[in-house]
Amino acid sequence: MSYNAPLKDMLFVVNELANLAEINQLPGCEDATPDTVEAVLEESAKFCGGVVAPLNHAGDKEPSFWHDGQVTTTKGFKEAFRGFAEAGWQGVQHPAEFGGQGLPKLVATPCVEMLHGANLAFALVALLTDGAIEALLTAGTEEQKARFIEPLISGKWTGTMNLTEPQAGSDLAAVRTRAVPQGDGTYKIFGTKIFITYGEHDMAENIIHLVLARTPDAPPGVKGISLFIVPKFMVNEDGSLGERNDAHCVSIEHKLGIKASPTAVLQFGDNGGAIGTLVGEENRGLEYMFIMMNAARFGVGMQGVGLAEHAYQQAVAFAKERVQSRAVEGSSGPVAIINHPDVRRMLMSMRSQTEAARALAYVGAAYSDLAHSHPDEATRKANLAIYEYLVPVIKGWSTEMSENVARDGVQVHGGMGFIEETGAAQHYRDAKILTIYEGTTAIQANDLVGRKTARDGGAVAKSVIAQVRATEAQLSEQQGADFAAIREQLAAGSAALEQVVDFVVANTKLDPRAVFAGSVLYLKLAGIVLGGWQMARAALVAQQKLEAGEGDAAFYRAKIGTARFFADHVLSGAAGLRHAIVDGSAGVLALEVEQF
Repeated sequence: MSYNAPLKDMLFVVNELANLAEINQLPGCEDATPDTVEAVLEESAKFCGGVVAPLNHAGDKEPSFWHDGQVTTTKGFKEAFRGFAEAGWQGVQHPAEFGGQGLPKLVATPCVEMLHGANLAFALVALLTDGAIEALLTAGTEEQKARFIEPLISGKWTGTMNLTEPQAGSDLAAVRTRAVPQGDGTYKIFGTKIFITYGEHDMAENIIHLVLARTPDAPPGVKGISLFIVPKFMVNEDGSLGERNDAHCVSIEHKLGIKASPTAVLQFGDNGGAIGTLVGEENRGLEYMFIMMNAARFGVGMQGVGLAEHAYQQAVAFAKERVQSRAVEGSSGPVAIINHPDVRRMLMSMRSQTEAARALAYVGAAYSDLAHSHPDEATRKANLAIYEYLVPVIKGWSTEMSENVARDGVQVHGGMGFIEETGAAQHYRDAKILTIYEGTTAIQANDLVGRKTARDGGAVAKSVIAQVRATEAQLSEQQGADFAAIREQLAAGSAALEQVVDFVVANTKLDPRAVFAGSVLYLKLAGIVLGGWQMARAALVAQQKLEAGEGDAAFYRAKIGTARFFADHVLSGAAGLRHAIVDGSAGVLALEVEQF
């Protein structure tokens, strides 16, 4: 059940597909040289594989527990988090002025993948803290930044995101938590928040809760939500900790997966009111919270990639060791099951989808770096639009993919996969939450339809499709059956995606139920076409390396073979998805409510 970061593939994607050389030339990114990045990733791999991964199964068997308002995390978590914080891993992509390393998102992304691949439940504390840091960097006052960001980056404190309430899940218009102004710049917070990841734990000195609440004269709906900093312990002017705030954990949830991550029910204001300070302006809280949510959604996409990689590695190891049945072509005795064609098919499916999702996410990170650091405003704007288009795809498709990969991992193990001791079942259980939290797959798909496609008339989507077609042209210049097959399926996929974009643009206002009936399928189609695009690009680079006699020939041949599999077995489904989206709403909406 060990995890070894796939450094070779990570570095290939960072350098060859996400174009680290271009990112390294951006203002503020000069330190991200290939040698530095390789050294950073190697150290991250050592820490994640040697310290964090061994705690994964233990956390599932002996999860965090609550007693009398306090949460005790799994044995070893506290020490591992100290090591994580002291080595500076929380601050890889955050500004140096607050104690971070200031490296590009493209460099931080593989580190995030490794951490989650090693131990999903452990890594969640860092994911939520990253979101809190991003929100404060964007919307916090200079005083708030000075007081809170450095301790969050250093790991002395951790952060949370408090949206959900018992009556308000994804519908934030239903938030009821109250914020009553005290006349001195502070507010008293009253309410209940549920599903708060690491809302209480013993791994840091303080927890900084970012809480959505309504002021007394706030307008109704999402326009009346404000964002507040509500620390577990009050913070004095000199940065030292003061008295305990009126924010308490009344229980933690018992869950299907990620059991070691404490999911808290937090009660604010039972003893007079929790003290909070406003972030930014009143009634703009949802806007600020979306900063956290977008950072978290990309991070959850990386959780999917990391978990899929771990499940794949475990399945491969088992398939090489498990001897069962003779080979179908005949043999003198039983063989390792990796020799059986259907096991090989499952492993290739796991491998190819993981590699495609990784490549798409890393390329998305590069777009983000260009959007933030390129000196030309028009270039920043264009890259930001592409990154924002990709975020719901990276979150939605990568997490759905991880669930499928984890399922196949159980299947490769056969009956042993159904036994908890092998660990394959843990990946399957852990994967399920990824398609739900930080916005379900349907919410990501609705965002992709409404905000990212219909709103601009499909302009950004079409610009991405144009890049896919440029890769198709490059494929046509290559010889051989592999490249012909990849090009054929990529061309069919890009055509299907373009037709769906046209359908969404033409019908979102005219027939919204028909469009949104296929929204999740549109997200899936975008994922497999854009993932297939990255696999095709990888195959082209691999062929160039082979022709030049550079590097590891076996690695590059595997790149081409994996891209061919993805084209034949995954990308080939694009036409069917196009039909289901454009022509399939009648079946989705065929029954009246009373008929269910």
